[in-house]
Amino acid sequence: MTPERTERLTSVLNKRQGDITIVLENVTDPHNISAVMRTCDAVGVQDIYILNTKIPPHKKWGAKSSSSAAKWLTVHQFTDASECFAALRKRYSKILTTHLSSDAVSLHAIDFTGSIALVFGNEHSGVTDEIRALADGNFIIPQVGIIRSLNISVACAVTLYEAFRQKQLAGHFDRPHMDQAQRDSLLNEWGLELENENGLEK
Repeated sequence: MTPERTERLTSVLNKRQGDITIVLENVTDPHNISAVMRTCDAVGVQDIYILNTKIPPHKKWGAKSSSSAAKWLTVHQFTDASECFAALRKRYSKILTTHLSSDAVSLHAIDFTGSIALVFGNEHSGVTDEIRALADGNFIIPQVGIIRSLNISVACAVTLYEAFRQKQLAGHFDRPHMDQAQRDSLLNEWGLELENENGLEK
């Protein structure tokens, strides 16, 4: 790998945030998932959790394409909610779901400078009762229209850019914010990916 590529990848990795993640519960449309992944990559979220308890596991990002953001992310797939949450609890201090309820807090009241996992549910039915019971609370995106919901990829983008804003103000992008071992592993993995893209290695 050339020094230029190493510098480019290192620069991106130094801005990856190890204390925030997105969880997608039974999201059916691969286009929504891909859109969420692109937003995650754009704002420095490295890990994404895909939980499918009611639909078959997705395979869309198994065959990596040059336009897919999945190859730059660490994707964790689960089919059991308890196992997924056990893994989340080991890494994140708080888990919030997107759900319109009387106890839901506004997106802008969340402190994104801490360790947090954000759960987005199915396009039609939202986050399930089971997942809400496992989480620490709910949040909503403030709206003033008649239709009180957003497309999941849009809702995720709005949420992550609020997190990005807060983290940027707090200086989280001014220094490495990810475990060194994970950064080293990703640097090697991404370097091989770039070489494959450019036909230097088959």
